[in-house]
Amino acid sequence: MAGTQIYINDLSEHLDDKLTVSSTPQRSTALSNKLSGVLSVSYADSEIRDALRSLDEKEIRNTAETRRRLRLDVQKEVIQRNGSVVHEFGHVAEQLKRIGTAINSLNKCCEDMRHHVTAARHESAPVLKEASTLLVQKQELETKKQLLDAFNKHFIISEEDLLVLTGAAEAVDDTFFAILKRVKQIYVDCQVLLGTEDQRLGLELMDQSSRNLNIGYQKLYRWIQKEFKTLNLESPQISSIIRRALRALAERPTLFQSCLDLFAEAREGVLTDAFYSALTGLSSENDQNPMTKPIEFYAHDPLRYVGDMLAWTHSATVSEREALESLFISDGDEISKGFEAGRHAEPWSTGNDEVFDGRKALGELVNRNIAGVARALRQRIEQVLQNHEDAVLLYKIANLVIFYRVTFIKLLGPNSSLLETLSSLEQSALRQFRTLVSDNVSAIQADIAAPTPDLRIPDFLDETLTQFTTLLKIYDSSLTPASSRVAGFEPIISHALNPFLSICEKMAKETNEPSASIFIANCLLAARNTLSTYEFVQDRVSELNEQLASLTSSLTEYQHAFFLHTSGLHPLLVALAPTEDTPDGLLKVPTLTPFLLQPLTNASQTLDDFLPSALMDAMETLKRLGNTKLSQEVTANAAERFCQDFEFVEGKLAAVDELRESAVHEAGEENEKEEQELVPLRSLFPRTSGEIRVLLS
Repeated sequence: MAGTQIYINDLSEHLDDKLTVSSTPQRSTALSNKLSGVLSVSYADSEIRDALRSLDEKEIRNTAETRRRLRLDVQKEVIQRNGSVVHEFGHVAEQLKRIGTAINSLNKCCEDMRHHVTAARHESAPVLKEASTLLVQKQELETKKQLLDAFNKHFIISEEDLLVLTGAAEAVDDTFFAILKRVKQIYVDCQVLLGTEDQRLGLELMDQSSRNLNIGYQKLYRWIQKEFKTLNLESPQISSIIRRALRALAERPTLFQSCLDLFAEAREGVLTDAFYSALTGLSSENDQNPMTKPIEFYAHDPLRYVGDMLAWTHSATVSEREALESLFISDGDEISKGFEAGRHAEPWSTGNDEVFDGRKALGELVNRNIAGVARALRQRIEQVLQNHEDAVLLYKIANLVIFYRVTFIKLLGPNSSLLETLSSLEQSALRQFRTLVSDNVSAIQADIAAPTPDLRIPDFLDETLTQFTTLLKIYDSSLTPASSRVAGFEPIISHALNPFLSICEKMAKETNEPSASIFIANCLLAARNTLSTYEFVQDRVSELNEQLASLTSSLTEYQHAFFLHTSGLHPLLVALAPTEDTPDGLLKVPTLTPFLLQPLTNASQTLDDFLPSALMDAMETLKRLGNTKLSQEVTANAAERFCQDFEFVEGKLAAVDELRESAVHEAGEENEKEEQELVPLRSLFPRTSGEIRVLLS
């Protein structure tokens, strides 16, 4: 655009020069007008801008020669381009001529075809008329044939279909069930024919349909029996044909129940063989299965052995139930509906009108299937119980059996024979456990000896408490309901703990006090420490606390007596016990032997000798008590009672001295004898209760 602008400016200057030198006014005026018109054109005009852009693209140099030839060059280029367009349009015209020729040929063909169609229509008109008559006759015949075909199709079974339904060589498949369903519908629809004038046809068809149905159900019965013998319930997919066959056979309750009996017998044998294979690793053909680890080979521990057998039984039962659910429950109420229909077909087969319960029947079938495993399981576990004499092991086995019994209740219901087997094994294990404990108690009782000098718990009680701790942990982790946990463990306490504590009480009788009480207290403390962390034995802990409280009271009495006798306070208390708090009674105190000058002085000296080591001597007496806190508590209570006794004596002596001084002062007489008698008792027995409490604190 810049080049164009320069070109225009030069052109303008050149024209101005021309105008100045021109001698002809008219020509100058025309040129000036043209130039003004060119210069007045706006550059915003699209045509002008396109023209200028074309000039820029040609890169024309602004020379006089170029300006003179510009118009010629442009016209030449336009002529060339117009020639190209004309040439191209020549090709288009040639193609249009060819299309016109093809259209004329098509028009001619269409006209010929129109003549042929018109001729054919005239020739076929009689034939069409005749065909119309034949079609009317055909329609009448077809209507009659349709009636006959409809009757045959609905009420008559073809030979091929009848062979599928009744032929023993024919397979039981979807075609069989479709034909069976059709025959049942024919049997029902024949009742409509009985309401017509010709009842003979209806009776014959019903009789024939009934025979075919019976043969079909017998074939289905035999086929299911054959399939049950080879049925693999461990397969993740069980044939839908078997489920469909069971639903169909349910309409004949007698045959259905017979199949279930055969199936239960077969599955019992299969599961029993599988159980023995799991135990020994050998299949029914005595072949070693490398994919299994025999329980009898790998489970060396008796508890693991029993646990593995119970775990296998649980796994097999769950698998059996799941597989049978897919057979009997997955199709909803179809079997129940079949039984309802079969009750009308076989009114003699059931003795009541009870509705078929699929879940209940499933549980009974699983129970029957697992019965052989239950017998083998019982035999093996009873052998374990008889061959081991470890009470803790037997109790662990009993609780393991209880765990699986609770689990199987949820799986099989409360009336399963397997549950009866587990209950029997549980009772057998507990009975053997109680027998072993009783034998142990009898052996210990036959050799009762006195407690050891250190009064520690005997070795048999230590072992018993160690075992009892294991029993508590086992029971605490069991599935026993919270409502019956306390009552459920009471027999264990009665057999595994109480007899041993009774033996300890008998041993205590072989020694004197306070050793007997200390020995019993040590035994009870050990038992309480064992039981205290478990909620379900807190009643027994309370009983032990009551027994310990009684022993604590006895030991407190002994320590109190030790304080009284060792301190010399006991003769004073005995002498003051019958003394009344009247003046006459108090004035008799100085005449009592313990309160005479020398005896009272000796008692004071004995008390002074006792007090410095009183607590140490008292604690030395209880040093063999296993609970230091309890021994301190007993000694503190005894010391408190001793202080109270001392306060009693101190009060009596003070009252006597005060009364005597008052009486002498009122008499006003003094002599040597009275002075001797008026020696204050407190001066002979100077210790105060405050000092005693400080020394015994």
